[in-house]
This record gives sequence, C-alpha cells and structure tokens, in this order.
Amino acid sequence: MRLRALLETDALGLRLLGGEDELDRTVRGVMTTDLRDPSRYLSGGELVLTGLAWHRDAADSEPFVRILAGAGVAGLAAGEAELRDIPADLVEACRHHRLPLFAVNETVAFATITEHVVRQVSGERAGDLAAVVDRHRRLMTSGPAGGGPEVVLDLLTSDLDLRAWVLSPTGRQIAGAGAPLPGPLGAALAGHHLAATRTGRRGPHRAAVAGTTYSLFPIRNTGRGAVPAARDVRESVLSDWLLAVEADASDWPAARLDLLQGVTQLIAVERDRRDAARTVRRRLAQEVLELVQAGAAPAEIAARLRVAAPVLLPGLGVAPQWQVVVARVDWGATGQTAAAGDIASGPVAQALLEEILVDPAVSGPDSADRIAVAHTGEEAVALVPLPTATTAAPGPEEGASGEAARADVEDADALDEEPGLHADALLASVREPLAAGLADDGRLTLGVSAAVHSAEGLRGALEEARHARRVAAARPGRVCAAGHHELASHVLLLPFVPDDVRRAFTARLLDPLRDYDRRHRAELIETLEAFLDCDGSWTRCAARLHLHVNTLRYRVGRIEQLTGRDLSRLEDKLDFFLALRMS
Repeated sequence: MRLRALLETDALGLRLLGGEDELDRTVRGVMTTDLRDPSRYLSGGELVLTGLAWHRDAADSEPFVRILAGAGVAGLAAGEAELRDIPADLVEACRHHRLPLFAVNETVAFATITEHVVRQVSGERAGDLAAVVDRHRRLMTSGPAGGGPEVVLDLLTSDLDLRAWVLSPTGRQIAGAGAPLPGPLGAALAGHHLAATRTGRRGPHRAAVAGTTYSLFPIRNTGRGAVPAARDVRESVLSDWLLAVEADASDWPAARLDLLQGVTQLIAVERDRRDAARTVRRRLAQEVLELVQAGAAPAEIAARLRVAAPVLLPGLGVAPQWQVVVARVDWGATGQTAAAGDIASGPVAQALLEEILVDPAVSGPDSADRIAVAHTGEEAVALVPLPTATTAAPGPEEGASGEAARADVEDADALDEEPGLHADALLASVREPLAAGLADDGRLTLGVSAAVHSAEGLRGALEEARHARRVAAARPGRVCAAGHHELASHVLLLPFVPDDVRRAFTARLLDPLRDYDRRHRAELIETLEAFLDCDGSWTRCAARLHLHVNTLRYRVGRIEQLTGRDLSRLEDKLDFFLALRMS
C-alpha cells in the first residue's frame, strides 16, 4: 500500500507535516518504537510510529531521523499525546532527510494504525501470491513440474515473509526455502503433528518448539499412492506429508488460511507425480516377493533380480547383495469408526517402511530410489540392494543420528564390519514422531535380515527378517526392531520366557543383592554387571570400577555368600547374566 492511502483514511487521524513529494512510497509493514536507535529492528519499507519518549532536546531529532532514513523506512508518524505539538526540530530533520512525517491525533491509538496497515498489506500480498500460486498450479497440472515444492515455498518467503518446510511423517525435510530445518526440530514438529492428527482435530495444528511457534498443515495424499476412501485416520496418519510454517496461524483471516490450503494441494499434486516413479520399484519388489514365497527356482528369481538391479542401482556393473526388511503396523481396538481388524495396515506399513529406509541425513523426496517395498497381507517387505560386501551403500545408520544410535547396539564393533542396515540404527531418528502417531493403540515392529549374495539366499533372508520382527513384537514399546544377529543368541529366547518364570528366576538370584544394596549401599548389582562384562577379569573389572582388587574380591565374595553361587563356575556366571538381562 502507499503512504497516500493512509493519509486519505480519516479514521487513522493522520496529519501531514512534511514530505508531500514522497507520498507514493510503498508501505510494507509497521513498527512502534521509542528507542533512540531502532535500526536493528528495521528492514525497510516500514511506517514507524513513535510516542517521542526518546526526545529530550532539539539535538535528539537529527540522529534519530538519520537512522530511519538510512534504514529505508517509508515514513514516520509521531504521536501528539506526549508533547502535544510535534517539535520543530523533528520536522526540520525529516525535511532534510526527505522522510515523510505525520502527526497522529491523541485520540487515535497506535494499535488502530498498526491493525489497518497489517490488514491492508497482508491482503495485498495474499492477493498477489494467490495469483502466482494459481499460475503455478496450472503449470504443474498441465505439464512437467514447474520447479517442485521449493518454488511454492520460495513464494511464501518472498511474498508473505513466511518460512516454511515440507516434512515427511518422520520429520525428514522434503523441501524448504532457505536454511534447512535441523533434524531434531523436524522430528519434534512431526511428532506434534501426528499426535494432533490422532486426536481427530482439524489442521492447522499449533506447535511451540524451543520458544518458536509453528503452524502445521496436513498435506493429504489424494493421488495414486493414497489409501482409497480412508475410513479411519489411522489408515493415513503415518503416510501423509505436512507443511510446517514458522508462524501462528490461529488468528489468520480466512483468506490467508485458504491460500495455505491451496499451497498444500499444490504440494500434494507434486507428491503424486513423484510417487508414480516409486510404483515401478514397488512392482519389482512385489514380483520378487511372490516368486520367493511361491518357492520359484533360483534361476527365475535371479532373472527378476537382474531386472531390478539397474532400476535400483543405475550404473552398477555387478550383481549386488540384498537385504530383506519386514515391517508390520498393528492397531488395537478403539472407539473409532473402523474396527482395528478392518484397517488396511499393509499399505500403511509399505509407505512407512519406504520412509524409514531413507537416509535421514539426505533431504528431498527422491532419496528413496534404491528402495523397493511390497506389501502382503498386513506386513511390508523391503528389498534393499547393497553394492558389495566391502563398499556397502550408505544406510540410514550413517546419517546425522547414526553415531548416537550405534551406542545402543550390543556389539557395535562387530556390526561395523557387516554391510548394510542394522535394526537398532534404522529407528534411531524416527522413533519419537512415530510413537506419537501410533499413540496408545498402535505398534510398529521391524525385522532385518543379514545380507545375502544370491537368489538362493532370499527365501532364507525373508524368513530371517520375519522371525526377527516376531522377536521385536515380543518386546515392550510402541516402536521396536530386531536384527538377524539376535537370532543366534540368548536374545532370541528371552522375549518368549513367560513373565512369571522371568520374575521368579530373577528374584531368586538378584533380590538378595538388591536388599543388601538398599541397606548398605554396597553396589553389589553394579559390581556383578561389571564383573561379567569383563569376562571375570579381576584387573580389568577393578580398573573399570576404580576399586582396589582386594575390595573387588570382597564384593564378589559377598555376592557368592548371599546367593549361594560360585562366580568361578561357567553355569553360575550364565545364570547371573541371564537374570540381569531379564530384570
């Protein structure tokens, strides 16, 4: 809007004191200040409102106006309530710097002027952006993509001064304008969005993270990859993208909300376009899966793998290794529209597994081009290619959160030597948002096979991944995973021990030690764990606990005395080890 339009609005009570030749300046915003130097808060184009509290004598006007003019403000409006008359030195300074000056009648509140300017400026910007978005919609729907979601987000930033990002259900950045969104912040916003969606509330959802307010708009997947006619929010909540805007949309006018809804529809069209490319990979995975489950000859399976390899690993000259990942989403009974058994979980697990297998350190919607996922019944099955045993394709565990995830793996050194994906690291960066989407009635379980070198090994890899998923399903928690390395150890057996047997076994061995620790603070449990972890080495265990060896021998003797066991015997060591794992 122009300064002239403000002067012509009688309700604003403005009186021009100078700058008649500059009334065609464009007003892009408004700011109220009584600081002597407000330059840090100015970006240019503002109408500055001031009550003149900064004005003590005539020498104050010149530096104040010089700062405003240097910042490129559109004009200055001074209130008459403080000094009654606008100082002549201020009028002269504005004339000298060619800055339009208005007097604001004492009966008019600055809030009235601010509200009028904001409403006018926002309306004009929204109208301009709506026209641009409409042109962009025609481009995207009538021909090749006109630049993708980034173009629309750039328009939001340049025309409405809104920072926005498109995020996946796990918080991974699909697109954004300006600086990338940090991974933990994206995960937190996705968690807020999924939790709000599960309550049935309509978007946009408001989220405050680290002192900043965001508005979260759902991007409904209505294209070929969508769940048809979803009867229950659980059929789509874990597969929809979202638009995160750094602003509080709770007091936005309807026109601006409609505009943002139009932006989400544009992005949904682009998602459908990009999902179409994933259809080829899904079909390849489905064909291979059907052959493996039907017990087809290895030569026939190998032929299908030769077709899949160039699609998933373009330019690769040798046949890769393969890993199989199996995922399942299970829902409990609730009072929602569809019963838990009626929810189509297979497609949800398929879309979710495609997202989980993307490296969290890679942004953008096309980073899943090495992933082929099929679904059969209620489970999803991924066929993941690995180039070679020594130069495996980087997996999600190698992303920004991968190193932290490795600390939770039982034998990280051993896993580092294995190619491909590891179960614990796969869920490291997505566990928090997915748990919010699963809420109190959903579970995600995932199993990962070892790498296999040929078609003959795929059937075994599929069974291995399914068995690992069942191990994960026996564990507590909303989001659980297990890997092939756990199928050859005691970890495979522990989840299937009945709870009453577990409690009785651990109580018999560990309760005497816990009781003694409570009474004497002797740290016998901690000593036992360290002693077993050091393979019974007195020297290494004493060094780890910062104890003298004689003190360690005294503690171990007390453990043996209280339990009637002998820690020099392998059987008793094994019993203690299992009791600690089951406790």
